[in-house]
Amino acid sequence: MYRSFARLGLIFLFLNACSNTPLNNPYPAGEGEKDVLYSSFSARPKHLDPAQSYSSNEIIFTGQIYEPPFQYHYLKRPYTLIPLTTTEVPHPVYLNAQGEVLSEEDTLEAVAWSVYEIRIVPGIQYQPHPAFAVDPGGKPRYLNLSQEALSQIDTLSDFKETGSRELIAEDYVYQIKRLGHPKIHSPIFGFMSEYIVGLHELSQTLQSAVSEKTGFLDLRDFPLEGAEVVDRYTYRIKVKGKYPQFVYWLAMPFFAPVPYEADQFYAQAGLVEKNITLDWFPVGTGPYMLTVNNPNRQMVLEKNPHFHRETYPREGAPGDEAAGLLADAGKPLPFIDKVIFSLEKESLPVWNKFLQGYYDSSGISSDSFDQAVRVTGNGDAALSDEMAKQGIRLLTSAAASTYYMAFNMLDAVVGGSSESARKIRQAIAIAIDQEEFIGIFQNGRGIAMQGPLPPGIFGYLEGESGINPYVYDVVNGQARRKTIQEARRLLTEAGYPEGRDALTGKPLVIHFDTAGSGPEVKAQFDWMRKQFEKLQIQLVVRNTDYNRFQDKMLKGTAQMFQWGWNADYPDPENFLFLLYGPNAKAGKNGENASNYANPRFDTLFEAMKNMENGPERQEIINEMTEVFRYDAPWVSGFHPKQFGLYHAWYENIKPNLMANNTLKYTKVDPLLRTKNRADWNKPRVWPLIVIAGLLFVGTLPAIMTYRKKEREN
Repeated sequence: MYRSFARLGLIFLFLNACSNTPLNNPYPAGEGEKDVLYSSFSARPKHLDPAQSYSSNEIIFTGQIYEPPFQYHYLKRPYTLIPLTTTEVPHPVYLNAQGEVLSEEDTLEAVAWSVYEIRIVPGIQYQPHPAFAVDPGGKPRYLNLSQEALSQIDTLSDFKETGSRELIAEDYVYQIKRLGHPKIHSPIFGFMSEYIVGLHELSQTLQSAVSEKTGFLDLRDFPLEGAEVVDRYTYRIKVKGKYPQFVYWLAMPFFAPVPYEADQFYAQAGLVEKNITLDWFPVGTGPYMLTVNNPNRQMVLEKNPHFHRETYPREGAPGDEAAGLLADAGKPLPFIDKVIFSLEKESLPVWNKFLQGYYDSSGISSDSFDQAVRVTGNGDAALSDEMAKQGIRLLTSAAASTYYMAFNMLDAVVGGSSESARKIRQAIAIAIDQEEFIGIFQNGRGIAMQGPLPPGIFGYLEGESGINPYVYDVVNGQARRKTIQEARRLLTEAGYPEGRDALTGKPLVIHFDTAGSGPEVKAQFDWMRKQFEKLQIQLVVRNTDYNRFQDKMLKGTAQMFQWGWNADYPDPENFLFLLYGPNAKAGKNGENASNYANPRFDTLFEAMKNMENGPERQEIINEMTEVFRYDAPWVSGFHPKQFGLYHAWYENIKPNLMANNTLKYTKVDPLLRTKNRADWNKPRVWPLIVIAGLLFVGTLPAIMTYRKKEREN
């Protein structure tokens, strides 16, 4: 008996000493010693089809898989477009109404069309995929699948054979046509149909074709004047008028190639029923491919074995070389073989696993801010001593983003252009103390919204002109929020004295739709209710999952909501189009989530959108900002400051607020990670030894009694 206890203790200590893998490691043993990156996601991506995907939690994946023709330089600032799959970023050729080429000096009104001719680099290959698999006769292996064959298929990996082929110009044209497919409902179709010549007409033609035919609709059979194949490696895009920002769109997954073989493969009814679709299993030429799509647990990107030769940048911005960001100049990309995203619905587990070394980077939630960051005497943010001891780095950047709280302008009570509704919105805008919100829930990491544009975007107003006069007073050149008495006066003038309808006496109830969850979000809701209580307005929070929330927004059934927007490209048009009437979310699937429509604003937008930056454009933006402030479709908001934490083994990190394909540049040192994980997660053996000792002491009398009886017998 004594020897048994001793043996167990020795075995435990021996196994623990010989293992370099911590007992709490959530990953397979030895995996952390490979070029694997560990990250997390909090919500299931709804769309991975590049024609449909437009959410930040989706582009984390689509940005690594699909390759539009252009990309942003990873290191250079200001942000610079460079070729991705193309030989160059083309300069548009401007034509007049007679099709004659215009010079740069010709007026904007003279430009009838802009033509972009794009040439792609030969030899780029798609990732391995069953859509490209062929039989010995060269015919697609997996078309017209029988019921018997389908019974053996549950997911894409069940297809045993894969293939690949070269990227050609036709694939880019095919995807542009998909933007107009009536069954795809691309969120940018309404907007792009105003520019790409013939896209609206193509959509109408496809609508008729879809109604007459079931199954696969080969878009190669439908010509589009605004997107034409010139030769195998060249295609041409023709847009209406002069739209300088169009080239930025060509750096987004919307304009990435989709081969017709994939469209045809996924159109098979048996696969659609099993959710084996392009929206679930992407096909691209990018550095990574999605090999595991289990949004209830884990999503995995793995290196595309056919990825074309791309190298790390050889030059950057001033200071990049000194910061070590050019140490890998000229080396082939990507550096990381696999990226594992684990589902984490709460921020606390992400934070704890980051501190243990099981996530390579982390944001900073409000709960962990004080632990991670200290504020210097100058008011600057610096890393806490605790984080610095672990070799963690803090990188900050001003985000070209806006988070806003808005009303559905289609709502019968708070929407529309009536004086009553407008004053309700203005009163609520005063009552919601956004500065307090930033201080409590963002730890000061934000700038209160004064208009629709964030800092760093042309048109953003500084000084007194940058202060919203309907929400703030100017005191000594600074913004001071108007009093709650002023908000109550507006509410009374709107017909709701003390928060009740002056005619019926019924209380004013506002319904707030959200997809947020968790303790931190609940605290925010409690805070919001208190803001509305200042006006004696009842706030009812209607919580749902993100997909259901998106459906409400598309149908225009939400009353009040919170939304955000990250810049797609560094131009004011990319933010102001969020308020352009024809771009409404409800019924049109646009990005105007508040369904705001003001004829004056729309007229100004149409004049501004195609202009080059300059005094004339600034003057128009100023008037648009005034219209927006007066109408108050967005009643509160802020522009965030981004804080990111990165472990010492995570290399080549430089925040890039425009690019979405940056995983290929990053690098890990797996040996350093393994060492630090082992040091930070050493098991505390002494409690087990103490427990074993107590158990031993507790059983000692019984053992002695038993031994005594044995001797007597």
